Amino acid sequence: MTETTSRRYGFVFPGQGSQKVGMGRDWAETFSQARAVFDEADRVLGFPLSRLCWEGPEDELTLTANLQPALLATSIAVLRAVETTPARPVAVAGHSLGEYSALVAAGSLELADALRLVRRRGELMQEAVPVGEGAMAAILALADEEVEAIVAAAADGEVLAVANKNAPGQVVIAGHQAAVERAVALAKEQRGKAKMLPVSAPFHCPLMAPARQGLEPLLREAPFADPKIPVVTNVDAAPAANGAAAREALVRQVDGTVRWVESIEWMTDQAGVTAFVEVGPGNVLSGMIRRIRPDAERFSLKGPEALTELAELAG
Repeated sequence: MTETTSRRYGFVFPGQGSQKVGMGRDWAETFSQARAVFDEADRVLGFPLSRLCWEGPEDELTLTANLQPALLATSIAVLRAVETTPARPVAVAGHSLGEYSALVAAGSLELADALRLVRRRGELMQEAVPVGEGAMAAILALADEEVEAIVAAAADGEVLAVANKNAPGQVVIAGHQAAVERAVALAKEQRGKAKMLPVSAPFHCPLMAPARQGLEPLLREAPFADPKIPVVTNVDAAPAANGAAAREALVRQVDGTVRWVESIEWMTDQAGVTAFVEVGPGNVLSGMIRRIRPDAERFSLKGPEALTELAELAG
């Protein structure tokens, strides 16, 4: 951000669900800074992650252990290109996995450490629950309180929890497969809309406790610096006070609720963000932000050519 513009930028970083084969390739071909990110990822992880991002195959890319570092690398590659423009964030946040990208952007976590952590995070999440035992579903067109009542009624002794509060009238639940299916049925009875999600594990619910236990010692070993700009964490919907708090938030995030609505509200109401830049593949977060704060500007960067407009607006 410069003195010649009244815009106050918030950078947001996507999580799983924003991926596609080919992501990041045009950025790497256009910006040497972006290419350097993929080169570092290949070196740190010991396999050609860049080729997996750019060429697939899709079924291998979407394996959680591959997808998490792939999305992180792509988001940071795009960030390095965005950093060639005058646009500078006053606050950052990331959705689920995207919180690691946000911490890299804020100087709290080194890229190499983040890549190793999310690679292991993906493995642990996949291992936490046997395939077929857990599920996730999106509940639409109902208030948060109604969804929470449905979750309480449908659990019936099994694990069922609110996983993501993504936007008004858009809540994701997670837990045991049968409990999620019962909740979907109840939501439809109450004139809500509900659909099962094609995910490999029930993220952000107590079934992820084994993943949290496995990841916590790795997070404690990793160096976290104090963020240079506010990083709004998923679990607190408020900035981490320092590097230690950022680490603790990542520990709790594994099996905790992603409070995305409140996170965006903090960025606009407390940090004064007026324009959000979705740094990474896709435009999922821009769609959520449109429903949370309709009057905020939104930029989803579909390719390097989109930087021209951003640079002009920020210049």
